[in-house]
Amino acid sequence: MNSKVLTVREATLGVLRSFGVDRVFGNPGSTELAFLGDWPDDIDYVLGLQEACVVGMADGYAQATGRPAFVNLHSAAGLGHALGNLFTAFRNKTPMVVTAGQQARSLLRMRPYLFAEDAAQFPKPYVKWSAEPTRAEDVPAVIAQAFLTAMQHPRGPTFVSVPSDDWGRPAVAPPVRHIATEFAPDPAAIVRLAAAVGVAKRPVFVVGPEVDRSGCVEQMVAVAERARAAVWASPMSSRSSFPERHAQFAGFLPAAPGGLARALRGADLIVVFGAPVFTFHVEGQCELLDDGTPVWQITDDPIEAASAPVGDAVIATLPKALGALLSALPNRADRELPAARVTPAVSVAAHPIPPAYALSRLSVLMPQNAIVVEEAPSHRPAIQQFLPMRGADSFYTMASGGLGYSLPASVGVALARPGRRIVCLIGDGSAMYSIQAIWTAAQRGLPITFVVMNNSGYGAMRAFSQIMQSHRPPGIDLLGLDFVALAKGLGCLGKRVTDVAHLDPTLAEALAADGPRLVDIAVDETATDLFSSPKG
Repeated sequence: MNSKVLTVREATLGVLRSFGVDRVFGNPGSTELAFLGDWPDDIDYVLGLQEACVVGMADGYAQATGRPAFVNLHSAAGLGHALGNLFTAFRNKTPMVVTAGQQARSLLRMRPYLFAEDAAQFPKPYVKWSAEPTRAEDVPAVIAQAFLTAMQHPRGPTFVSVPSDDWGRPAVAPPVRHIATEFAPDPAAIVRLAAAVGVAKRPVFVVGPEVDRSGCVEQMVAVAERARAAVWASPMSSRSSFPERHAQFAGFLPAAPGGLARALRGADLIVVFGAPVFTFHVEGQCELLDDGTPVWQITDDPIEAASAPVGDAVIATLPKALGALLSALPNRADRELPAARVTPAVSVAAHPIPPAYALSRLSVLMPQNAIVVEEAPSHRPAIQQFLPMRGADSFYTMASGGLGYSLPASVGVALARPGRRIVCLIGDGSAMYSIQAIWTAAQRGLPITFVVMNNSGYGAMRAFSQIMQSHRPPGIDLLGLDFVALAKGLGCLGKRVTDVAHLDPTLAEALAADGPRLVDIAVDETATDLFSSPKG
């Protein structure tokens, strides 16, 4: 029996439904109108005012739901605007299908206006797979292939370019297919790893973002408790993969080779879960990579495994690997627990407002189940000390280092987590990359509290200029930005805090608001310690 003949558009909407797509994130243009006309009621179209916002919102939504997001952009120009956050989605390993309009096939030979030349190549290498279908009738099947590819480990974005006149052409619905994407580790390797953990005197676990992305934080805690190992967060981790108040949580590894080696000195076994070995940001000598300390890695990413400078690797998805390891581990109840992490002294109120004090008050005032979406890199050491995360589904940031992700991502997370308070903790420099996303939050009345840590500049660059002894570089200070006025213009109320006495009531009001609110906190411009030594 022949499949029912549909239009390309009808068949594609069926593909979206088959993959559980309930929202499309987009910014429309003329080459997308044939797809968007008479939009169906069962799929929410989430409008972003700039394409970087669109991809950031989709990324946050996909990460929070665990389902692939679908993005619709406008031709090559729109995709170009989105590339920074597409790069972040690739580093975040976010499952996402990005489409962009292409000019009509009949015009392509003449290089028309809005023509995308070699469209499938444009987003590479920061997509897992890309295509512009050879025939109009292939579009639905190609988009289905893009979904299936995006969801295979290691997950990530894919891209499809669709000529504007394809949507009305005849097509058939592709068959609905399911691919089991989880895969188990080599049993012999797990036995060897479990034995190594069993005989080690001072094992250390390093947990990365893939643990939380895979929904494995509870399993990770069980493995750590069975092994009685000290647990560190991997350098620059974009998720919270271990409860930070847990007695075995040792702290956050710096992205500096020397600092990382000092933090792990004394370990006689290092096991890295769901992270590279290791992510560094600055040059330097990492002694533990040369001193023969045994290193193991469990990852779902063969490239991460192959690029590690030392150690043995087990390639598997985290749910399968952690389950197998927990079953194989000997019970080492006799092993002395690692020393507890030193709790930092409570920061005191002062003028100008210390970032540490602002963060400690935010930690006290925000709801226990709030989700923090962060992009304040110059304050990250203070965030790690004074704003501890509870682990699973509590923290999101960018894995790429590219600014402009977290403000729109907070919108996507809010859409995925109705009823939860979202705290978008962001620097003043970071906020200006994708500030248009506040409009989407305001239009939808989302419960997001935008907290701007305003140090009147690019604080991370101030820190790097000191580290690299680059004196008085230009382009670091940001003066004259009025975030309350900017938020108001986008439909969101806000307040600026310059007096420490007003901090608590302003934060409390913003955290209790029905819809979005912005709090612009003028913090001490000199309080930046980007590569502070880890506290054990």
